[in-house]
Amino acid sequence: MTVILGLESSCDDSAAALVTSDRQILAQAVVGQNSAHQPFGGVVPEIAARAHVEVLPGLIRQVLDEAGLRIGQVDAVAATAGPGLIGGVMVGLLAGKGLALASGKPLVAVNHLEGHALSPRLTEPDLAFPYLLLLASGGHCQLLEVRGVGDYRRLATTIDDAAGEAFDKAAKLLDLGYPGGPAIEALAAEGDPRAVPLPRPLVGSKEPHFSFAGLKSAVQRAVAAGTHRPADIAASFQQAVVDSLVDRTARALDSSDAPTLVVAGGVAANGAIRAALKDLAATRGRGFAVPPGWLCTDNAAMIAWAGAERFAAGLTDALDVPARARWPLDASADAVRGAGVKA
Repeated sequence: MTVILGLESSCDDSAAALVTSDRQILAQAVVGQNSAHQPFGGVVPEIAARAHVEVLPGLIRQVLDEAGLRIGQVDAVAATAGPGLIGGVMVGLLAGKGLALASGKPLVAVNHLEGHALSPRLTEPDLAFPYLLLLASGGHCQLLEVRGVGDYRRLATTIDDAAGEAFDKAAKLLDLGYPGGPAIEALAAEGDPRAVPLPRPLVGSKEPHFSFAGLKSAVQRAVAAGTHRPADIAASFQQAVVDSLVDRTARALDSSDAPTLVVAGGVAANGAIRAALKDLAATRGRGFAVPPGWLCTDNAAMIAWAGAERFAAGLTDALDVPARARWPLDASADAVRGAGVKA
């Protein structure tokens, strides 16, 4: 059994965790920054990076103390090396490098997206490769075949906004504050999902990709019109996202033999989305797996687990490994027309 210390700082959550190779979470801690960013309606990168500097050392001490371990007793240090807000990524990665150097332990530089991609295997011991992954978060909306550790084939990506980004923007338009996902879901429970006619971009299209920018603009027009209840707009928006995710995922299932559909990322915490995709998997005769809600949002347990999987495969990194603002899981995937850097 090996013990991995994981560090996460890619956006606005500072986190540390200790996870074992036999799937025990010895300790974990997360400190969010919602109150710092709420006045701006979104994450301010410089504020986020400074907050990581302030709290991450204390979180590392906290999880080591809780587990009754010293840094010399861990087998490796895993830290998010990207993608994400570069200032925050640098804080966590430099902390990981310092701990690895001081303790003489290996460093594992983890792709944040691989953390999400492998996270279901932390709580689902029987989940085997390959599986089809819908990775939906604030910065990403992709469909990938997960063939093994470090082995990914991208089937689809967003050509503009990610699903989580659309949730945050819709929440801002409705004056619901930040973060937008939980606020939209709560308000949607009080509304009629058929009340407001909203588009489903690319639904029914032969191309496999996602698009949410047009939906966001339609919400903006619906709010400006002032003729619909906010709860109905929220419910109709959420249903439009559900319909888009289901349609695009169904198309990917048609082109993949993967026996299991897995959903991960912050958007996977939404109950309506989880239920609809579970139904889709059932109708296609596929298995279905989704991590618990706390493991869908940014956390260090998934980084430690991805580190454990990479460490077991002999994949460690030199101390000069760079922090990356962008880092695709499938570097060989073709660029998507119109997607720019999000391809």
